[in-house]
Amino acid sequence: MLDLKAVHHVAIICSDYQKSKHFYTQILGLAVIKETYREHRDSYKLDLSVNEHSQIELFSFPNPPARPSRPEAQGLRHLAFLVDDVAQSKQALENLGIAVEAIRTDELTGKQFTFFQDPDGLPLELYQA
Repeated sequence: MLDLKAVHHVAIICSDYQKSKHFYTQILGLAVIKETYREHRDSYKLDLSVNEHSQIELFSFPNPPARPSRPEAQGLRHLAFLVDDVAQSKQALENLGIAVEAIRTDELTGKQFTFFQDPDGLPLELYQA
């Protein structure tokens, strides 16, 4: 049996690197660990800290294919961030001009959650701690 400890990182490929970098660092407030330009691939890799255990790797590539659909396409459905207060986090995003769906309650856990999108339409979730 494997001894998995945690999710280390989630990798995201964006269509507009500067726009996505701004969104993840300035809107979501993730700290930059390291930014690397890989000339041979004409690609950036931006390592972002979610907390002391988790990271997001933001990649840029020339002409990446679009996501098939939202959010029920085969593959990664969405990325969820744990927050202390969903309503407060929703309001903070809306104050920055980010559209956020209405807050719902998870019928299985009783916890509140809501969705918003990154600049490429990737569904992101805020989930009550």
